[in-house]
Amino acid sequence: MGTNAVRFAVVLGTNEIASAVAVHLHRDGFCVVLSHDPNPPVMRRKMAFHDALFGDTPRVENVIGARIENTMDVFKALGAPQHVLVTWLGLLDLLPVRGIDVLVDARMQAREVTPNLRGMTRLSIGIGPGFSPAANCDVAIETRPDRLGQIVREGWTLAKEDVGELGGVGIERLVHSPHEGRWHTPVEIGTRIYKGFVVGHLSGEPITAPYDGILRGIVRDGIDVPAGIALAEIDPRGRHAQWTGIDAQGQTLAQATLTAIRLHAAARLGTSAATTR
Repeated sequence: MGTNAVRFAVVLGTNEIASAVAVHLHRDGFCVVLSHDPNPPVMRRKMAFHDALFGDTPRVENVIGARIENTMDVFKALGAPQHVLVTWLGLLDLLPVRGIDVLVDARMQAREVTPNLRGMTRLSIGIGPGFSPAANCDVAIETRPDRLGQIVREGWTLAKEDVGELGGVGIERLVHSPHEGRWHTPVEIGTRIYKGFVVGHLSGEPITAPYDGILRGIVRDGIDVPAGIALAEIDPRGRHAQWTGIDAQGQTLAQATLTAIRLHAAARLGTSAATTR
């Protein structure tokens, strides 16, 4: 299969949502590149391809994430995409490789101004707050728990007011940075921990777990972090805890992304058929 026959997708972000979208796109035949963004730091790393950036070989539902160093690696992969590609390269680096068929912003950033993705690719999709098809993308997808996965074609996606519950516990299961600093942790994701357990140190200050449970996510050791970001997450569900694979939120958002792509393709086919009559 030639490079022109393979659809090319770029997903902004290397977190668990970006990775869930990448898995679904990869299975649908796309050559997928995840482009890293440092804000916010990735926490649910066993559910993401993020650690490929640091030389690991992460798997998400048996799909491998492979780090690439330059645009030539992308061009080679377009011939026969075997893995999800993960890179430090930004969107401006990737645009010259070839026309991008689908661009998905899955960084889930809280920001005052969301970048305008329209016109850069054949289809741009914004996941999470701050997106509007009238302003900065072609299709937007809701992430609020009460509207999760809804495709927005008019107006704006809503701010995510809460993180949703897990085992009946809401935002209290997250450990936030009290100030900026250098983060250090020796604790592995999947470890059973208890309330008060020291999960790491922020510039020497001990940071403790707020709940008993399984460590579902934790920011990678040695990272400089700003104040107020989530450093770790505790899953209080005991034996039903999940810290690998794709969770229900990821599945819903990834499937919504595929639905948006297929609806867009069907609309284009319908338009072209109408113009040839």
